[in-house]
Amino acid sequence: MATWTKRLAEIGIELPPVAAPVAAYVPATQVGNQVWTSGQLPLVDGTLPATGKVGLEVSAGQAAELARRCALNALAAVDDLVGIDRVKRVVKIVGYVASDPGFVGQPAVVNGASELFTEIFGAAGEHARSAVGVAALPLNAPVEVELVVELNDEIFRRE
Repeated sequence: MATWTKRLAEIGIELPPVAAPVAAYVPATQVGNQVWTSGQLPLVDGTLPATGKVGLEVSAGQAAELARRCALNALAAVDDLVGIDRVKRVVKIVGYVASDPGFVGQPAVVNGASELFTEIFGAAGEHARSAVGVAALPLNAPVEVELVVELNDEIFRRE
């Protein structure tokens, strides 16, 4: 059976370094056989590639790409905590979209994250999801994504 690490290499995806928290929290925590990530911003080398409201300063297409980056950052947090090869399946994601008051395309934005998980994990990447429009996000980010995965085992940390 191929590992998720091998799958990432096959499709040309490299996980970024874990994004440093912007406040008092940890990037991910394990409870039983699940890992829950904190909300992940689309940080690239500690910087947001775009800021502002979706539907105003940021297009829906740009925001979907940023949601994909959030998802990669979430996977990096999982990998750092337990190793990505321990992932059995994606359980749930929550996507927050900093939205202009008239913007109603939050589901399409969060598809940027959802589609990444099915690209990597196939059927094991299919998940429950919420796509929520909000007034503002930390650092004026356009999007933020949380991730919950189920693990194959209950090993707490990679040593």
